[in-house]
Parts: sequence; C-alpha cells; structure tokens
Amino acid sequence: MALHYVGKYATTQSKLAGYLTRKIRERGWEDEYSADIAGLTEQFTSLGYINDAQFAEARSRSFVHRGFGGRRLNEDLRASGIGDADAIHAKTHMDDSIFTAAQNFARRKRLGPFAQEAAPQEKRHKQLNAFLRAGHSFELAKRFVYAEPGDEISED
Repeated sequence: MALHYVGKYATTQSKLAGYLTRKIRERGWEDEYSADIAGLTEQFTSLGYINDAQFAEARSRSFVHRGFGGRRLNEDLRASGIGDADAIHAKTHMDDSIFTAAQNFARRKRLGPFAQEAAPQEKRHKQLNAFLRAGHSFELAKRFVYAEPGDEISED
C-alpha cells in the first residue's frame, strides 16, 4: 500500500504516515505486533522514495508560479509536516522570488497594472484582501493593487 501511494503521489514522511495510519484503522490490523509506520517511512526516506526537502522546494516553485506568497507557503509546509530543516531552501527560494510571485498573482487575477481599467475604491479593497489571503505582505499587495493599469512596478 505504501509503495503504491509513494509511486502515485509526491508526498512527505508525515503525509505517508497519516495515510498508512488511516488505512490500517479503516481496514483493521490483525497481528500481535503493531505496524511499524515510523520505520517504514524512515526506510522509504533512506531509499530516496520520499524527500521532504525536495518536496518543499517543488512546492515553493509551484507557489511562486501560481502567485502565492511566503505566508501561504509556510502554512502549506507546516500542514504537510515539513520540518524547518527541510524547508530552508524552499523558504529561501520564496524570499528571493516574492516579487515575481506577487507579479504572477496580479497578472493572473488582472489586478493593478494588469487590469484593463482602474478599479473603484471598494473593488480595490477586495483585491487587497485577495492579495493578503494569497500570503503576500500588506506593503507589496498595496503597491500592486493601487497601481494604475499599464504602470511599471519595480522590484525595490
């Protein structure tokens, strides 16, 4: 079951352990010894089937491409069970690419400089909230939302 799951999905040690625990509970375990889920996840890690650091880096690249910010990445990594040691490179990549991520978000949502026409004040508040929910800082979100269509925003 574990091998099939790892072959089908990019996963972390924590996610695999949760999956196996749930499946064992659902199907029942009828043996005098309990299942060694921690040992199995460690073995999969040592064999290279699971690599939490690579998973975190891939998530970081995906989040930048989709326009999500650092706070959203941190929440996702924590939910995936990625420890701080494995998340260092992913967080560094996000810090280096935060402006690109904000630009991708604004382009995808057609906000600020990528809009067809200037939005009224009430709509800008909603756009600002969307930027914040995407995990960007208030200052960066404000720069994009309050820019006029066609403006060039530089990475300061």
